[in-house]
Amino acid sequence: MDRRTLYSNASESSAIEINKVLRNTYMLLALTLGFSAVTATITSFMNIGMVGYFAMVIGAFISLFIVHKKADSASGLAWVFVFTGLIGGSLGPILSSYVAAGMGHLVAQALGATAVVFLSLSAYALVSKKDFSFLGGFLMIGMVVVLLGIVANFFFQMPGMFLAINAAIIFIMSGFILFDTSRIIHGGETNYIRATVSLYLSIYNIFLSILHLLGAAED
Repeated sequence: MDRRTLYSNASESSAIEINKVLRNTYMLLALTLGFSAVTATITSFMNIGMVGYFAMVIGAFISLFIVHKKADSASGLAWVFVFTGLIGGSLGPILSSYVAAGMGHLVAQALGATAVVFLSLSAYALVSKKDFSFLGGFLMIGMVVVLLGIVANFFFQMPGMFLAINAAIIFIMSGFILFDTSRIIHGGETNYIRATVSLYLSIYNIFLSILHLLGAAED
């Protein structure tokens, strides 16, 4: 067996492994998004209030660390659903506030817009097969700037800054979808649990920011 045959076999094996990670990632992503929708619906009817909201957010942050720690083990899969269930549950009070204000239709619009953004960017990354790893540094800097803006706006409460922050979040998370999908395609990410969580967080933040922008435009 010559070198070309060995190289061909190695490339074929690598392509099969990448496709497996990609398939498992999108399957788990679909399941977690569906589970989040269920928990969000439940908590929106339960009227858990802000105490319940913050409890779920704190629980989600804790479970996120556990997910990354357990991602290489079988228990990591269960922790993904704990994390996404808590994140979905924390959306309940937010969605209820929009419905109570007569803006329930904006939730459907935000969901539709988020789906278009995610599917379009994912399709582009998959079809073009471009390497978007160069975006990593820019995206991290962007996240730091956004976090500083959120802290600043907590004190100043400027509507213009609020809109700018949400627009920036959509832009940055869109970049992360390209970055994370590219990492899977090019073998940079081989753990489908971590890949799922990364894409889930991008989708979650895009949805929430679009919803805030639509709400600001409505009111």
